[in-house]
Amino acid sequence: MEDKKLTEKESLDLITQMINKAKDSVHDTGITAIMWGAVITICSLVRLSEIRFDFRLPFNIYLLTAVAVIPTIIISVREKRARKVRAYGEDFNDYLWVSFGISIFMISLITAKIGADIRPMIDEYKSVTGKDSPFNFYEYISSFFLMLYGLPTFVSGACMKFRPMVIGGIFCWVCAVITLYTNGQIDLLLTALSAILAWLIPGIILEIEHRKAKQALKPTHV
Repeated sequence: MEDKKLTEKESLDLITQMINKAKDSVHDTGITAIMWGAVITICSLVRLSEIRFDFRLPFNIYLLTAVAVIPTIIISVREKRARKVRAYGEDFNDYLWVSFGISIFMISLITAKIGADIRPMIDEYKSVTGKDSPFNFYEYISSFFLMLYGLPTFVSGACMKFRPMVIGGIFCWVCAVITLYTNGQIDLLLTALSAILAWLIPGIILEIEHRKAKQALKPTHV
C-alpha cells in the first residue's frame, strides 16, 4: 500500500514537472510576426502614397526593414535565453526569421541599386522617343518580395502546425504571380494585404494563444 502511494506521488510529481516544462517551452509569442507585418504594411502603404500623391520622403521607406532586423535578432536571443526546454526545430525557426530579415534588407539594397543604374537609360529612351520606356523594372519588384515573404511564413506555419501562417505563405506566393500582371499601385496594395494576412493577423493570434497558455499553466507551477 505504501509503495502504491509512493508511486502515485511520483506520478503526480512527474506530471507537474512536465506541465512546468511545457509552460517554459511556450515561446511562440507572435511578436516577430506582428512586427514584420506592421513594418511591411507601413512600407507598402507609404510607398503607395508617394506614388499616388506625388511626393517623396527624404529617405527610402524600405530602410525600415533594416531597422526591423535588429529587434528580430534581440527577440530571438531573449526568447532563446528564456527557454528552459527546447522543442525540435526551435533553433531552425529562429535562424529562419533572422535570415529572412537580412535577406529583405539585402534585396532592398540590390533592387534600389539596379533601379538607380537603369534610370539614365530609361530617361534617355524617353528623351529620344518621347515615350515612356516599355520596360519598368519597379513593376516587377513586388513579385520578388512576395515570393520571399512566402518562404519563412509557410515553413514556420508548417513547423508549428499553425494553419493561418501556412495559408498566409500560400497567399504571398499567389500574389507574387498576380503582381506580374498588375500595375505598381495594385502591387503595393497586394503586398500590404499579404503582410496583414500572413504575419500581422497570425501574429496577433499567436500572441493571444501564448498568453492564454501561460495563464492556464501558471497555477500549476510548484
